[in-house]
Amino acid sequence: MSVGVILGFPPDIALELQQWRASFGDPMADVIPAHITLVTTTLTDDWEATLSHVREVARNQEPFTVSIAGTGSFRPVSPVVFLNVEDGFGACVDLHERLQTGPLERDLPFAYHPHVTIAHDVAPESLDEAETVLKDYRATFPVVSMGLYEHDTNGIWQLREELDFGIETDHPRGADSSARSR
Repeated sequence: MSVGVILGFPPDIALELQQWRASFGDPMADVIPAHITLVTTTLTDDWEATLSHVREVARNQEPFTVSIAGTGSFRPVSPVVFLNVEDGFGACVDLHERLQTGPLERDLPFAYHPHVTIAHDVAPESLDEAETVLKDYRATFPVVSMGLYEHDTNGIWQLREELDFGIETDHPRGADSSARSR
């Protein structure tokens, strides 16, 4: 089984970023919601250990604020333009490091860099446009939870649990919950 862990956005910001991503011709704009990846696609053979680990990290995490502002790019290594994570960058790195242990431990091909993808695998002109048009973009919001996703057999990411930060519970919000961040 493959899993991933992300920080979602408030619905209004998520919708706005999805619309921007679609406007640049990104074919994944309607499939991948706006997010900050904490753990990218990672194989695990022990779901219960993975779930327990992610729940423990969430339980020990305090809510924090994220500000996304300005654009950056991973070009020429990867055809990606993104929004920078300013406030909350260190909290994202810390979460990533704590999550990427135990059942989710693995060597990554690149150093972790929190970001919000806004254009990926599109024409160079569209990447340039995304980088220019959103260079002054800014949004700030509280982050109070993270989502644990499973990559299903159809190649689609399915939310398995939305885990609130700092809460001791055996009943985290599930996939049917509409709240990602508050």
